Amino acid sequence: MGFQTEFNSVCKFKSEQELYELLEYGRGKMVKKQFRVYPTGQKVIAYAPDNTAVAIVRIVASIAEINFQGEEVTEVEMELIRKLTEEESRVQTALAHEMFFGEQK
Repeated sequence: MGFQTEFNSVCKFKSEQELYELLEYGRGKMVKKQFRVYPTGQKVIAYAPDNTAVAIVRIVASIAEINFQGEEVTEVEMELIRKLTEEESRVQTALAHEMFFGEQK
C-alpha cells in the first residue's frame, strides 16, 4: 500500500458526470482508485475523459481512504476557476498528449 503522485498540472476525469457537475455548478469532486496525492490549494488543468483540456481548477481537498468495499480510493474536491478558450484547450491538449498521455495518433 502506498501513495501514487499525480502530475501537478493534470487532473483527469474518468466520468463525464463528475466533469459536468464541476462545469455546471462551479464545484465538484472526482473519485480515483488507489491512494493518490493531489496538491491541495494548487491550480491545475482539468482534462475530460477523452484527454481534452477543458478548464483550470483549484484543488480544495484530497482525501485518501479505504471504502466500505475495502478498496483504496482518493476523493478530490475542486472548484472551477475558469473554462479554457478553444485555443488554450487545443494547446494544452497537445502538450498533455506529448508529456503525459502519449502522442496523438
